[in-house]
Amino acid sequence: MDPTPEQLQQWEAEFEAAARRPLRTRFRYAFIRTYKPVLDDAPYRSFERMADYRAWCESNLPSWLGYGREV
Repeated sequence: MDPTPEQLQQWEAEFEAAARRPLRTRFRYAFIRTYKPVLDDAPYRSFERMADYRAWCESNLPSWLGYGREV
């Protein structure tokens, strides 16, 4: 379904209002923090080889995060 002319006008007004905000404010609202199970549970992880990393991803992360070979 295509947006109505009124919807397009409203979206354009919202985009223009956002563009007038200071850069600091735009950055604050530009990124949405989403908890990623397992990935966010440790401050960092390191692996000797890329193969080790890929194996860890496939065995520990949910497939919907997209880090496995198949999603």
